[in-house]
Amino acid sequence: MPMVETTKKLYKRLTWTWNPGSEKEAGDAIVKNLLLHWFPNKISKESLSWSYSLWLGTISFVLFIILVVTGVVLMFLYVPSVERAYSSIKDIEFVVSFGWLLRSMHRISAHLMVAAVFLHMIRVFLTGAYKNGIAVGSNRPLNWIIGIALFILTLLLSFTGYLLPWDQLAFWAITVGTNIASAAPVVGDWIRFVLLGGSTIDQNALIRFYVLHVFFLPMMVLLLFSYHMWRVRKDGGLAVADKEASSMKPEAQKPVKSKTYSLLGITNGTSVHVRTVSIDEEKNSVASSPHLIRRIWIVSLLTFLSVLILSVIFRAPLEAPANPSVTPNPAKAPWYFLWLQELVTITTVKLGSFTINGALVGGILLPTALLGLAIWWPYRDRSGVNSVGVWFARERSGQNYVFIGICLFIIVLTIVGTFLRGPYWNFYWPWEQWPTMPVKF
Repeated sequence: MPMVETTKKLYKRLTWTWNPGSEKEAGDAIVKNLLLHWFPNKISKESLSWSYSLWLGTISFVLFIILVVTGVVLMFLYVPSVERAYSSIKDIEFVVSFGWLLRSMHRISAHLMVAAVFLHMIRVFLTGAYKNGIAVGSNRPLNWIIGIALFILTLLLSFTGYLLPWDQLAFWAITVGTNIASAAPVVGDWIRFVLLGGSTIDQNALIRFYVLHVFFLPMMVLLLFSYHMWRVRKDGGLAVADKEASSMKPEAQKPVKSKTYSLLGITNGTSVHVRTVSIDEEKNSVASSPHLIRRIWIVSLLTFLSVLILSVIFRAPLEAPANPSVTPNPAKAPWYFLWLQELVTITTVKLGSFTINGALVGGILLPTALLGLAIWWPYRDRSGVNSVGVWFARERSGQNYVFIGICLFIIVLTIVGTFLRGPYWNFYWPWEQWPTMPVKF
């Protein structure tokens, strides 16, 4: 029995910050635990709701952690050389115990992270969470721009990892992607040269993509994410907290009974006082530990299980080894850049002997304009503070509809490029048979 009691005390001493037994312990847990120090002592109940944030930010970070863990293991098994990259991937897939699962989890997490960050940005826009509310000293437009930078880094993380298997799918996806980048005016060829380390996709390109993928881009994501989270704290928490605070009504305080001292003695009754009102902010808030921590654990567990199940169902593909002499028809960019490839097709227009460069218009100019508009919009939005942290606020209905239209347009182009484009980038309905095409050498 003494041994059991000692074990319980030791367990309590190690875990009390995650499961505090009192309000005092809950406050101390945030101060004394390095990981919990990210969070405020108390958090509003609305911020914990499943329906407001959909916990997409947490899901994105959990996917990033899965990518880091699986990626570190894969680094011990992968050889970044054009002679051995493909064979090392085959060894991971067919020789290493559960290597196929490890690789599939890494790939599925990368795809899901792109989707989760994209949906997170949609949520932030539709709730007006990029606008400053009533919190003093907040700068949510800056955090919105940091979020855009994180989304771009997420795309680059997935894009640089796409080449590493060194199969036909990877080689030609990177070929299409870098060709679109080369259409940028003035600096396009320079960007492609810097990415590839030359004019062709060879050993220089593979080692550059590998170093970017395993070190520089993850470090940039980690640093920007840390600053992103710090800014959330500085901005007063999630935007829904501003909505909750503004909706709280002040309550009149009851006068305090006291004794009145006079020259003739002490008289009972109510002293002269000033009637005051106050807002009880504690009523709509709970301690971060354990309430917030429990929900984070639930979301993390569900995200991990989803990745695991999807990885078993959808195994990572591995085509024939990369061969610059054999061109697949059609050659497609990674799925998250297919809307750009589709835009290039749409904006390539022939006017007699003159041809509008679709790679420049659809691949560079239009995406750059959308990016600039996204950065500028928080400073252009003139909707009131009452629309901050509110899903589909009426005051913001017009801009929300335009934003949804742009997002749906991108999604439709991605679907068309993924499922409805066949040989020579011709359009085919799902029920139509693709013609048998000879392989180009």
